[in-house]
Amino acid sequence: MADELLPKNRAYYRFNGSLTTPPCSEGVMWLVMKTPVNTGKEQVEAFAHTLHHPNNRPVQAVNARPVLK
Repeated sequence: MADELLPKNRAYYRFNGSLTTPPCSEGVMWLVMKTPVNTGKEQVEAFAHTLHHPNNRPVQAVNARPVLK
């Protein structure tokens, strides 16, 4: 079932980072799909309603972190 949510092209970027919510700590290995996965407005609104607050921080500079293809 989750297989249906992913794009056919499963290529991704991998990079080291941290959690996206305060205190923005702990090492996290991020895997980001190269092909965007779209979602509907209703899904985004349902997600926002569940959390009741933003769950992200502003985009950060890459700095010295390598991004691997």
